[in-house]
Amino acid sequence: MTRAGFVPIGIASLAALGVAMLGGTITDLGPWYESLAKPSFNPPRPVFPIAWTTIFALTAVAGVTAWRAAKDARTSDTVIGLFALNGFLNLLWSLLFFRVQRPDLAFYELIVLWLSIALLIVYCSRLSRLAAVMLLPYIVWVTAAGVLNWEIVRLNAPFG
Repeated sequence: MTRAGFVPIGIASLAALGVAMLGGTITDLGPWYESLAKPSFNPPRPVFPIAWTTIFALTAVAGVTAWRAAKDARTSDTVIGLFALNGFLNLLWSLLFFRVQRPDLAFYELIVLWLSIALLIVYCSRLSRLAAVMLLPYIVWVTAAGVLNWEIVRLNAPFG
């Protein structure tokens, strides 16, 4: 692989790391979160960083794979834009849930996040089946997070 071949890998890695780190600083598992009633299927705390590390790594590789498979600049720009939008929506969920302390609003935003992942999977599948497959754990995890988010809203409402 040439030196120029490492540039997209480096950029995708830094973007995934940046979203993960920023998301980690937004996520506050302090007294407010601890006081929330949670469903019995709430995963233990150590599951979350393991899952998110895996998802961010797979997402970065999927992004590079799809970007490399793009046949023209417009398609590669679309790939970058879709991944950037998804990263923003990922951070927005953490902001709404943990900082604004509005799991109800976070749930509705999570629907948009889920749709952005579905769009990524569909768009990437046109470029690379491997890229699309690498995004499947992400949509599964966000689906499970949506059920958990909804149950937290149900058990603790009203908010605001």
